Amino acid sequence: MPERTVALFVTCLVDMFRPSVGFATVKLLEDAGCRVEVPPVQTCCGQPAWNSGDRENAKAIARQVIAAFEGYAHVVVPSGSCAATIARDYERMFEADDPWAARARALGARTHEITAFLTDVLGVTEVGQKAPVSVTYHDSCSGLRSLGIREQPRRLLASVAGLELREMAENDVCCGFGGTFCVKYPDISNVMAGDKTRNIAATGADMVLAGDLGCLMNMAGKASREGRAFRARHVVEVLAGDLATPPIGEAG
Repeated sequence: MPERTVALFVTCLVDMFRPSVGFATVKLLEDAGCRVEVPPVQTCCGQPAWNSGDRENAKAIARQVIAAFEGYAHVVVPSGSCAATIARDYERMFEADDPWAARARALGARTHEITAFLTDVLGVTEVGQKAPVSVTYHDSCSGLRSLGIREQPRRLLASVAGLELREMAENDVCCGFGGTFCVKYPDISNVMAGDKTRNIAATGADMVLAGDLGCLMNMAGKASREGRAFRARHVVEVLAGDLATPPIGEAG
């Protein structure tokens, strides 16, 4: 398979709630000279099961994903949390002498979050887009802490003509989503989301960007309930020049 052919791991939330993120990811990859394939048998990465302690189902899902994406030089994911599950957690699901452990390790080494892949692997420094907006950026927990993703999206955003980045206070603090955390501890999650929306609003930015759709849906929902003026978008939508798709949480 050609070196510049990459596989797209779409993620559940993108597939079900925000396909525009998937299309924007494909555009960015194709603009960077990649040929993109989307294996049709892919499913959830298994993170909800893994984080909830359902080890056997997490392993079963991991095996399916590993098999679906073997043979690709690179697997690209528009989500820090899903990318971290594949790149960091899959190998830990299996005993060291299990053949699946080596296969998981090999896939993990080839799996990248989209902004990290563009900057760190392909050396992309400019996306050729214009967006006369002010934005602030939320550093999602998994992407930041598991994969070290912080400067990559900011470097790409700096190349968008007319865009102003206004950093919020505590930009690296959890928004309260945390996958199943918001279901298990809704009251705590709500307080955390409120802290986040206040920090976003304090910047006066037009919109908040992030690399994980779960975080964005959580922040957008809280902002809507509070009557906040800012809107939420996935970072790849801005980088790909898609400002026509309604913001997250708003009907088209």
